[in-house]
Amino acid sequence: MLQSQDKKFQRRKEAFQCEHCGVKVQGDGYTNHCPKCLYSKHVDIFPGDRAALCGGLMEPVALSHEGKSDKITHRCVRCGYEKKNKVAENDDFEALLALSRRLANC
Repeated sequence: MLQSQDKKFQRRKEAFQCEHCGVKVQGDGYTNHCPKCLYSKHVDIFPGDRAALCGGLMEPVALSHEGKSDKITHRCVRCGYEKKNKVAENDDFEALLALSRRLANC
């Protein structure tokens, strides 16, 4: 059983290369998806813990507005797990528009 201290956010400043579009991303400790294509990776159970064994790509599948922030819903293409993440200031506006348009055409 996980203890409450295991659920604590773990900030990790990590650089990575997006496995979907190939862009090199310099993380700031809160970066959880590629700012160019919006894809993520299923690596955490709790933010920053790197404890998920799946490792699948997380496709951006929805946009929503919750409270004061916009969120992207990511769905793992391997196992189907879904997670919401805040839209970041440096996210590509055209990619967000394309996701919005794709959702509108469904």
